[in-house]
Amino acid sequence: MKIAVASQNRINVTGHLGHCQRFWLYDVETTTIQGKQLLQLTKDQSFHESSPKDPHPLDTVQVLISGGMGQGLARRLDSKGILPIITPETDPDTAVTAYLAGCLVVSTPEEHAHSHAHESDHDHEGDCGCNQA
Repeated sequence: MKIAVASQNRINVTGHLGHCQRFWLYDVETTTIQGKQLLQLTKDQSFHESSPKDPHPLDTVQVLISGGMGQGLARRLDSKGILPIITPETDPDTAVTAYLAGCLVVSTPEEHAHSHAHESDHDHEGDCGCNQA
């Protein structure tokens, strides 16, 4: 399985997926991370600039984790067989580890595709006791 995490600054999970051009790609076998590499997209390849009808460099991932995205982008990913995950977790490695453990705190997509009110509208689900720092 391949998991992508939006990380524009290469340190934190990016809060706005549409314009993000850097993604950590995790190769996962069962629940173990086998490798991690950085994917750098051009501005034209960002989701905001690219067409949903064209092939995309992230089409090969099964899961895409971000700090925020609109419902339209979530539907676009879903239509390509990519599970869109929104989380308040800011560390990419912790987000992937928690996802694999089944206890990543998740939120729902924003109603408006360009909403920036990511802090107040989160719908947190589940608490399985993960130690998410």
